[in-house]
Amino acid sequence: MANEDWQKGGFGLYLHWPFCLAKCPYCDFNSHVASQIDQGRWQQAYLSEIRRYGEEIKGRTLNTVFFGGGTPSLMDPDLVHAILSEIRATWPVSNSFEVTLEANPTSVEAGRFAGFRDAGVNRISMGIQSLNDVDLKRLGRMHSAKEAIEAFDIARNIFDRVSFDLIYARQHQEPQQWSEELKQALNMAIDHLSLYQLTIEEGTAFGDRYAIGRLPGLPSDDNAAEMYEITQEITEAAGMSAYEISNHASDMAQSRHNLIYWRYGDYVGIGPGAHGRLTLNGQRFATDTPLTPTTWLRQVETKGHGELSREAVCREDQATEYLMMSLRLSEGSSLVRFSDLGGVELPRARRERLAELGFIEEVGDTIRATPAGRPLLNAILRELLT
Repeated sequence: MANEDWQKGGFGLYLHWPFCLAKCPYCDFNSHVASQIDQGRWQQAYLSEIRRYGEEIKGRTLNTVFFGGGTPSLMDPDLVHAILSEIRATWPVSNSFEVTLEANPTSVEAGRFAGFRDAGVNRISMGIQSLNDVDLKRLGRMHSAKEAIEAFDIARNIFDRVSFDLIYARQHQEPQQWSEELKQALNMAIDHLSLYQLTIEEGTAFGDRYAIGRLPGLPSDDNAAEMYEITQEITEAAGMSAYEISNHASDMAQSRHNLIYWRYGDYVGIGPGAHGRLTLNGQRFATDTPLTPTTWLRQVETKGHGELSREAVCREDQATEYLMMSLRLSEGSSLVRFSDLGGVELPRARRERLAELGFIEEVGDTIRATPAGRPLLNAILRELLT
């Protein structure tokens, strides 16, 4: 069973471009600012890794590719074309092959986006984050709301599928302000929105400011909870309800790549800081890579691979990972798949207690969080898994 389990989620490839024009103060992603980038050198490293994985994983149908970062829209379209050409030469691709590229409004112009489209990109995910200039400045963004809207218009005139991100529960933001901004966003949106509550992460500029009391105006827990409820109500009324905790889409417009993660499929991770999950000869492995761009690049060039580690994932951990990812989805998790992966049943008494509290529900083989339970998902997972 383990040899075939990954097929229930699909097979994708994540490629990390680590460079940005500036580091946002809330961001804890592996992103770096560099004055000069030798894109030809990076191309050779990416192609080398694609070929290496292609030799190891032959014949699988590839469902998705995701260019993440960093700011992948800073890549030359010719580099993206070379990467996608190599990928197509390495694996057969599905009839619904999805290729997503993350973009920031500061790096958007029509000629570059047309080049990405011609290279094979068919979906854009844009980091707008706010439609309010004051808040954009607080978030350290380099674009204005007007520039973001103009960039979005360029993208949607070139691509059929364009998503964008917004952050809520920002400094000095009130629920009514978020309600109005979200309605504006829905008037812009095509079929997909990612809506994230601001979190203060250690190791970020916001984290450092928060630790010394220099991050004023963060919403109270009650206000943040109200903004979450507003988000669910307004998006559902607009026909874009949450299919995952922070992701909203109309029918058939979900991010196919991210669904591979949440449905616990297999994915190759290429680039600095990229993670992967690969099933080889019946055993699932977790892979990771060095975080520092120059370290990853030199390792590929000198050692012939960019992996920092490759570790077998035991059955119990596979079941845990599956539940932690899939329970984020509105479709929920399969009880049979959990027990097949881990060799044990999810504790019935705990499931019944959570169901009595109204936090989860079971329908046949499926367990899923209720609307009341979704904001408490971490607590639900602790109850089920410990």
